[in-house]
Amino acid sequence: MAKDILGEAGFHFDELNKLRVLDPEVSQQTIELKEECKVFVDKIAEFKKIVGSLIELVDQLAKATENEKIKAIGARNLLKSIAKQREAQQQQLQALIAEKTTQLERYRIEYQTLCKIEADQNEFIDQFIFQK
Repeated sequence: MAKDILGEAGFHFDELNKLRVLDPEVSQQTIELKEECKVFVDKIAEFKKIVGSLIELVDQLAKATENEKIKAIGARNLLKSIAKQREAQQQQLQALIAEKTTQLERYRIEYQTLCKIEADQNEFIDQFIFQK
């Protein structure tokens, strides 16, 4: 009876017969909720740790990818540079070939001219010798 009167007033006795303001069920639910919250907070901390590790790994992969990208761009630029150098060298060699071809033609014409002069001089010498 006294428990009923105290219960209506909002006072309750626990299993150790201590006077409590909260209902024992509410107190038990509060303790369970506290434990569940602790488990939840622990899981959140573990999740945060895992996510931190994942972010760190992704950052490392991003840096490695960026380094490889820079290397690839450098290699591509080097190949373009080499191609341009070869093209310039080819043009220089073609110009040299054209110059040497022109020089060869000039020497060939000069040789023919000198051969003709030699033949003319030999003929003149022969005629001079025969006239004497």
